[in-house]
Parts: sequence; structure tokens; C-alpha cells
Amino acid sequence: MKWIFLWSYFSLAGIALLFNLLGLLNLYPLYVTAPTLFFVLFIPVYLINRQKRWK
Repeated sequence: MKWIFLWSYFSLAGIALLFNLLGLLNLYPLYVTAPTLFFVLFIPVYLINRQKRWK
């Protein structure tokens, strides 16, 4: 079950990275693509810090 979440996260991060590259090529607005990449990269950092805080 953990592998499913891990692979889905990596695929989501890859899609967000490609979406951000399209934003850098001015095909999509950068103010839309940059926050999506930020939140995708922020989620695991938040979850790891949250686990260490309460244990």
C-alpha cells in the first residue's frame, strides 16, 4: 500500500515539474504553475516534520 502512495506522489511531482516547465515556456501562466510545484514539494516536507514533532 505504501508503494502506491509513493509512486503516485512521484508521478504527481513529475507532472507538476512538466507543468512548471510549460509555464517557463510561457505556454501557461507562471503564477499558476509555480504554486502547484511548490505545494507538491511542500507536502512531504510538512508531513515529515509533523511526524517528528509529535513522536
